[in-house]
Amino acid sequence: MTAPDAITSLQNPHVKRLVRLKTRRDRDREGVILIEGARELSRAVTAGILPGTLYTCPALHSPEAREVAPTLPGPRLHLSREAFEKVSGRENPDGLLAVAPAPSPTLPEPTGDAVLVVLHGLEKPGNVGAILRTADAAGAAGVIVLGRGADPYGPNVIRASQGSVFSLPVVPLGEEEALAWLAGRGFTRVACTPDAPQVYWDAPLTGRVALILGAEHEGLPAAWRVSDLPVRVPMHGTADSLNVATAAALVLYECLRQRRVMGQES
Repeated sequence: MTAPDAITSLQNPHVKRLVRLKTRRDRDREGVILIEGARELSRAVTAGILPGTLYTCPALHSPEAREVAPTLPGPRLHLSREAFEKVSGRENPDGLLAVAPAPSPTLPEPTGDAVLVVLHGLEKPGNVGAILRTADAAGAAGVIVLGRGADPYGPNVIRASQGSVFSLPVVPLGEEEALAWLAGRGFTRVACTPDAPQVYWDAPLTGRVALILGAEHEGLPAAWRVSDLPVRVPMHGTADSLNVATAAALVLYECLRQRRVMGQES
């Protein structure tokens, strides 16, 4: 049943604005992001990113959405099922969508054996989101995003990360700025590249490490491929490369393994 005060017209200004905000250009122009889904919204709010407006469609609420919806702050507007499906970016929406101010995170000053992930020009939101989930799970200190790849705060990245993008600093930087920041803080730059002479599990990945990953087809540009410590993932089958998110997970967890071994030996 549609709420009596629900927006039903697809020509309503709110509906038309939400459709426009599906494009990165319009989000950048307004300085906002779209956050869809109960889990993603819950994690955004926990991280201090508060919705400017929450759009809800109770007829579409999943069990998780019914539980989360009352806890979300800010003004809310009801949409009819048809209107919500128009503005949603998902095949099976759960009836929760918010517009929020775009975050402006900064990289924290590293402590101890910090691990950072550096993404250069990754274009597929699914890969970026999966890497963010893994970086969060592996305890990375943050993620640096270089180049004009996927929007790290785009709706599809937020979804693929399951909201992990809000759990750690994800910071777009220029290449020169990123190189200077890493060098000034004593990071070893570890470039994942298929022509590296050393397999990643044989490389010393303790200390401050910046794991650098490029797009699957183009790889890393020369300035980043020539790193302190190039490594590769061995390939024994007919495939000549792994999915970049898979490669990131392998090397991140090798960083964790080596730190655990060092901790046991010290």
